[in-house]
Amino acid sequence: MAHQLTVEDARQSLAAHVADRGAEIRERFGPRIGMEELQRIMEDRTCVRYPCALRFGAQPLQPGELAYPQPRGETPEAGFTIVVHPRLAADPAACVAAVLYQLVVVNYGEFAGPEDAESFGAAVLGCPREEYYTALCGWADSLAAGDAKAG
Repeated sequence: MAHQLTVEDARQSLAAHVADRGAEIRERFGPRIGMEELQRIMEDRTCVRYPCALRFGAQPLQPGELAYPQPRGETPEAGFTIVVHPRLAADPAACVAAVLYQLVVVNYGEFAGPEDAESFGAAVLGCPREEYYTALCGWADSLAAGDAKAG
């Protein structure tokens, strides 16, 4: 009798896959992942499925949002522009972490969740998932506080 796969089976498989892909990327491009390495990762179709470019800007970001993968067209094949909050231009570590989080959406679409993005980013950067998550939250809180002062 064949085993029927469930949505939870698929989620667990994706979670393991993104962590493994992150570790592979770290092995290929690391151990230090800076802006130069990030650019090479984004250009490598074995790492990032669709074409991506980086742009610093406030639109279409929500208050406190670090980055957003803006589609360039109707299909993923048209590529994405990863829009990064302009204040992260001065903080390469924050920029890299924010973009890595978004690359999971580029590669896996809406099926990938926040935990998958955290696992991937943490694996690429070689840190525990909780540490990566805490750092992202700190940067987002800082942006939100700055946005509130500016508004």
